[in-house]
Amino acid sequence: MALYRLLDVLPIFSGDDRITRLFTLVPGSDFGTDALSAIAALGGRTVPWREACSRTYDLVLAASPKGDLRLLHGPHVLLPHGAGFNKSIPDEGSADSASGLDPAYLRRTDHHAPIALHALAHPDQVARVATTDPRAARHAKVIGDLTLERVLASTPLRDRYRAALGTGARKLLVLASTWGPESLIRRHPGLPALLAAQLPHDEHQLAFVIHPNERSLLGTYELTERLAPALDAGMILPDSHEEWASVLIAADALITDHGSAALYYCAAQDRPVVSVHPGGGELIPNSPMGVLLDRIPQLGRAEDIIDALRAYRPGPGRTAAQAAFAPPGDAVNRLRTEVYALLGVTPPAHAITPRPLPLPAPAARVPAAFAVHVETTVDGVRITRHPAGTGPPGHHLAVEHGAASEQLARSAGLLYRRPLPATAAPVDLAWTADGWTRHTLATYPGCRSAAALLPSGGCLLRVRGHERTYAVQAEPRSEDGRVVRIDPAVALSAVHARLVSLQPGPDSRTVLNCLVGVRTFRVVLRPSTDTEATQTI
Repeated sequence: MALYRLLDVLPIFSGDDRITRLFTLVPGSDFGTDALSAIAALGGRTVPWREACSRTYDLVLAASPKGDLRLLHGPHVLLPHGAGFNKSIPDEGSADSASGLDPAYLRRTDHHAPIALHALAHPDQVARVATTDPRAARHAKVIGDLTLERVLASTPLRDRYRAALGTGARKLLVLASTWGPESLIRRHPGLPALLAAQLPHDEHQLAFVIHPNERSLLGTYELTERLAPALDAGMILPDSHEEWASVLIAADALITDHGSAALYYCAAQDRPVVSVHPGGGELIPNSPMGVLLDRIPQLGRAEDIIDALRAYRPGPGRTAAQAAFAPPGDAVNRLRTEVYALLGVTPPAHAITPRPLPLPAPAARVPAAFAVHVETTVDGVRITRHPAGTGPPGHHLAVEHGAASEQLARSAGLLYRRPLPATAAPVDLAWTADGWTRHTLATYPGCRSAAALLPSGGCLLRVRGHERTYAVQAEPRSEDGRVVRIDPAVALSAVHARLVSLQPGPDSRTVLNCLVGVRTFRVVLRPSTDTEATQTI
């Protein structure tokens, strides 16, 4: 949506009380309703199109050349919409012309409002304008990409973004979809759910960046219902305005179609990227996205995702980004200088810098029931968890009581409960760990083990048929100056798998190795103490 590109640019006027910012919507867009809603949510002032055409402005900013922009009176500044000009939209403008650089939209006669500045992101783009319309090229200048400047300025916040998303030590795999019939969301609508079923929950996290046009076309309700299986498994669906870029910075790997979001990802980092676009169609050969898609692995089946990511070799991402963006550095001040010159006034004295991207929101739905697959090896017990219902059943179903449905709780082999937050009740009521585990095994006859996660970080575990209760503590591991911890529920599944087998429970402290992906965690198992049994949860 062109609006979001404008919002990245408007801070060049920040702090200037001489400037009044007004928005109008050019008629003819299929996505206009959501644009007006987004402006209203920001508190921006809008002007009806007919009224806007009857007035004269000191400056008109647009991030797309399409529509009857020439009816707006005042010097026009045309900004890039997307990155790289990679697509040619069928039945729109000139045949085979890049959307955004189409001479049918760029040409202006003496009777139309002129384009006073065509701000572009790369010298090759100026050359492409000159080839199609030398007159339009007179006002084309390499300014840079202000969205890219925000992305690069925000890369030091990567750890904060990952913490906000709840990524932890997992790999964040992002799917990026453009809009239209060749987009990922149209051609591969089931891919998010397939990946959610394929990738272990404790090793990977999914996010889906979707072009605002597709979000507008479907509507939030329809979109979330279509993606419900993946969203229920914990997939993140970031906002289209700023969160999408925060999520790309946080990502470890990308699955993309021919949309330009991939170029921002590649410009910020050289991490694995794979394609689901076969080439041809809307994709312009030798465009930056064409360069990228020609040189990265193709994903055929969801089951092959790990192999496809491993097949990526560093280099193509950087090359594609360099073909889309001039060397970054000072696009904000370059554009500020140009537009204030058009206004005929001196810019404010205060400096401006790209605004950091905000923290993204975590997943709206967090799975609370897991099919747990257990493999006993010479190195320990390997635990692989998938959200319940996304794949075949495992060794047992582990369910968080109070967070999952009663139906899942009654099917659980292992039920566990996390401590409740403190309340403001004048007379409080709380379970002890021992009391809750006894109550749970009595209430759920099909449950083999009940566990209370203690505020101290350990767990108290009661196994049906065992006389004693057990204390379970997963030890953190150190990795290159960082500390990695597993969810105590993972350790509980490893201990549950051992204690419900024919092996007797330990009489004293023992250590069990719990294998999660490529990591091994030591889990200490011992009889519990009275202090642990009486802790409130």
